[in-house]
Amino acid sequence: MPDSGPYLYRAASDTPYFSADGESYLARTPLRDIRKSRPLRVLSQDDYAFWQTYGYVVVREAIPAQAAAQLLDFAWDFQGLDPDRPETWYADREFRSDLDRDLHVYGFVEAYQHQLLWDSRQTRRVYDAFADVWDCDELWVTLDRLNLNPPNVGNRSRTLVEPTDTGFDIELHWDVDTTLAVLPQRVQGIIALNDTRPGHGGFQCAPDLFRDFEKWKLDQPAGRDPIRPNTDRAEFPVVRPELAAGDLLIWNGLLAHGVAANASEDGVRAVQYLAMMPALEEHERLRRSRVESWRTLSTPDWNATLLGDARRHESERYGPAALTGLGRKLLGLDSWRPPAPDPAPDAGTAGTAAGETAEGETPAGETGQRSGEPAWHASA
Repeated sequence: MPDSGPYLYRAASDTPYFSADGESYLARTPLRDIRKSRPLRVLSQDDYAFWQTYGYVVVREAIPAQAAAQLLDFAWDFQGLDPDRPETWYADREFRSDLDRDLHVYGFVEAYQHQLLWDSRQTRRVYDAFADVWDCDELWVTLDRLNLNPPNVGNRSRTLVEPTDTGFDIELHWDVDTTLAVLPQRVQGIIALNDTRPGHGGFQCAPDLFRDFEKWKLDQPAGRDPIRPNTDRAEFPVVRPELAAGDLLIWNGLLAHGVAANASEDGVRAVQYLAMMPALEEHERLRRSRVESWRTLSTPDWNATLLGDARRHESERYGPAALTGLGRKLLGLDSWRPPAPDPAPDAGTAGTAAGETAEGETPAGETGQRSGEPAWHASA
């Protein structure tokens, strides 16, 4: 029997979104072509048109600047770095692997479940912005980390990262395979923890390539790199959106983007990675993993590049974050769907009725796909 590809779960939303992993989704209508069914909450009509045309949008003051400053202070403290003593930024350390070294070069901070990170995640304005771009209310938030990138010199120099001619490129890449016949839909985001400055590096993208992607790909050779664009930057300029502390930048996974090196003398680039996706409540293993990560402060396992801090793991530093009602749904602790009414018991029955199972079990042969829905696969 031929391999039909990974099993797809339907998201807990009226809009039919399907995903195997909660990262990329298949949908009948690409995000850039959606005709809104819900009123915009945070984005203006111009914002939304810009998002659909160029693949990104900036939401000003998504969180208060004071909250961003607290997150920046936490990022310094978590790593044992002194913002006023640059020599501490480059202290010698042993690395568990080449990946661990690369993440240090790029400035990733291995904290995922601190209260301050969750305060951003469960901020209503942040949630409403992602609901606008997905045209969907039922979302889960990604369990991601912070980035604190000082000047890329010393043991943070990008020359320490082995360059490649194909595949992932920190300077410019796509988040999905752009050679597929049906393009996956994915959304990512960052919240700025300080104001952007020239030379500090940070997020950059090629919006004109996103706008003209369908036309551009017709002239590309067979076998082209699926995640690294080979483009003329004079034809498709790379731009760096300006962000102030507390601003949220959301981008489409089909927008070629990357992170420019920090070429300043003493400045830092600092952000929180934060995105939201349609909630895969039918993916029970994934849901339980997310809840367990929050409850025990274990490092999330949705991405192989999430390592946890090698010196003192966050589970040894603080306890679980307090969640609001919105936060519980964004984690997966509570369902977006209203509970079904309890059926009236049949008189004279006892034990488990035929066809029922114990709590947490799935009847044999039951799947997450609903009757009458298309059996789409990621290989389509």
